[in-house]
Amino acid sequence: MTTQPLATGDPLRLGPYRLLGVLGEGGMGKVYVGRDAAGAPAAVKVLRPELAHDQHLAQRFVREADMARAVTSRGVARVLGAQTEGGRPWIAAEFLAGPTLDEAVKAYGPMDEAAVRALAHQLARTLHDIHAAGLVHRDLKPANIVLTSTGPRIIDFGIARPEHGLTLTTTGQIPVTPGYGAPEQVLGQRVGPASDVFSLGAVLVYAASGRRAFDGAHVPAVQYEVVHGTADMSLVPPRLQELIGPCLTKDPAVRPTPPQVAAAFAPPKGADRAWRKGPLAEDIKRRETATKRLTAPADTAVPSSPSRRRFLTGAAVGVAVLGTGGGVGAWWLNRGAKTPSFDVPPAVATPEAAFVSTIDIRQDEGPDPLWGPLDVTAPEGELPLPVRDVVIVQAKTGGLLALAVKDGKERWRAEGIDADAGFVSVADRLVVGVDKEGGLRAFVASTGAPVWQTGSDVDDVLAADDTHVYLVTKDNELRAVNAWTLATTWARPMTSPRSQNGPAKAAVGRKRLVIHGRDGHCAALYTETGETDWDIKDQGTAGQAPALGDNNTAYFGGSQLTARRLDRGDFIWTERAKSDASPHGWGTPVASNDLVFASNAYNAYRYSTQPGITFADSDWYEVLDDTGPGNVNPPAVQGATVWLHAPDNSYVQVVHKTTGTRLFQAKMQRTGSYQLASGGNRVFIARGGRIMAMPVFER
Repeated sequence: MTTQPLATGDPLRLGPYRLLGVLGEGGMGKVYVGRDAAGAPAAVKVLRPELAHDQHLAQRFVREADMARAVTSRGVARVLGAQTEGGRPWIAAEFLAGPTLDEAVKAYGPMDEAAVRALAHQLARTLHDIHAAGLVHRDLKPANIVLTSTGPRIIDFGIARPEHGLTLTTTGQIPVTPGYGAPEQVLGQRVGPASDVFSLGAVLVYAASGRRAFDGAHVPAVQYEVVHGTADMSLVPPRLQELIGPCLTKDPAVRPTPPQVAAAFAPPKGADRAWRKGPLAEDIKRRETATKRLTAPADTAVPSSPSRRRFLTGAAVGVAVLGTGGGVGAWWLNRGAKTPSFDVPPAVATPEAAFVSTIDIRQDEGPDPLWGPLDVTAPEGELPLPVRDVVIVQAKTGGLLALAVKDGKERWRAEGIDADAGFVSVADRLVVGVDKEGGLRAFVASTGAPVWQTGSDVDDVLAADDTHVYLVTKDNELRAVNAWTLATTWARPMTSPRSQNGPAKAAVGRKRLVIHGRDGHCAALYTETGETDWDIKDQGTAGQAPALGDNNTAYFGGSQLTARRLDRGDFIWTERAKSDASPHGWGTPVASNDLVFASNAYNAYRYSTQPGITFADSDWYEVLDDTGPGNVNPPAVQGATVWLHAPDNSYVQVVHKTTGTRLFQAKMQRTGSYQLASGGNRVFIARGGRIMAMPVFER
């Protein structure tokens, strides 16, 4: 979640704290980031003004402050101050610079056994301190555990209660995250210290496997599993299963106590340094550095830092330590001179097209285009790039052309851009390309307003995320350039040499830059440092760009279709190209959640990737008519439809995403390969210099 600047009605100061921005908000209040006179940061939670007169809520707010202040453990965020009478009640707590356990597992994958032992040991000791203060936390979950350079810290005492207290609600109205509350909590029974131990067990399952111990299609199903089911520990190492299992016992009377848990999980020597090494440590250090910049007085700000004007990016520097009933924010408060990008407007909303129904069209006949075909694109150019309300294409007359996704009307043009060198979107706010002199140039995505230009040695643009553009120079150097400050974050030799097969292709996800080189060498680099995390040899040269799934999987085409775990590179499965395949082998795949679609000669396949399964599970395949050289460009997936290239490039076959049933064919009366892209319930089809937008069926 992106942190918001202070809005009209937000206080500028609460007690000794100067407020700098909004971390998050929920039904009861807001959490701000604040700074005291000495420059020390704090997370300041404030009750909403319209609720301050509600005696019950005000008392609950006071109780939360009292509960948090009662715990003096090093494993919790310290309460720095509070005002609970008169005006707007607020609580200030220690600001913790680090990701939550939930964020860390999603970004870097499950922890190894030693790290899980260290985590369990320290959390159990902290729970003992909380219980010794006469409290039960009642909402221990990955999002309420912050990983700092000194270890894990427990946050949010919003629903903590004295040990002898009953639940706050009746059965079925559980004020905790489903799957982490104990069975007695779900059933509305008395909640004691043993309930926190159950929650700790569920947290450790998630830390060790990346999967929740109890899951289901909806909340009642999850809660049923908590009360009656068995925890899913299939991906937890056996030795940890033996230690975690007792914590998840249904009967609270036979669960171990926190000191017993701490003793059982006693970590090996040095395991407590898990937060001070590797990618997680680098993440924490970056957040700590950003926090120092954030809270530094204006006259001590780093000269090269951005403007003091609040400018939002996706770079996270810390997390709130008090719950809001909603999400936790991350922010970057800029300082110093104005950056080249300080006034870039927020990304606009994506205007979604209406779905069409199979009832409204004849069998085997497709729907009419939403607009087009328009004779405006370069034949065999780069793939169309949808960016919210525009689709960026390589213009017929050269340069970039932005068309409105709703009607295809020209929105803006950028002459002098060498589109063959690639173009990318940064945070859906900027479009970045390379001019004919090798300079990097950025434009506001929706309007085309020029933002900045820099350099003169750029050869190709590979990819971009919310903060950086990744490019290759004419000297074959790979660089990460911050799109908001123009600083080079890192530079290193390119992972693969230049090739007559064309430039490398890349994709970004989970803090990895995944590159498929034209020499068949694939590599995943840490986006923060440029260091290689993992690589693959001899993947083949025809697979074009990698495809990254939402399930932590990277897919590669080429001589074989390969699935690898994105965050570590672990082998998952591979499918070799058939003997009668086209010279390209597998074309570029496209991923959709845990599914991947790819073509091999005249066959198109849908595969699913399931945890723990090391073979390609084919749900359906489509035998496409005719033969030909095939097409290395990726299919398109949108709504309930998958759009597949014909082997001879004469049509696009549209099939149902789930069943593989043929729906209709889309054709464009030109020659050359089809190029597909999708977004906003539309599929964009380009061929031979023309482009059109097609609607899709609902899921």
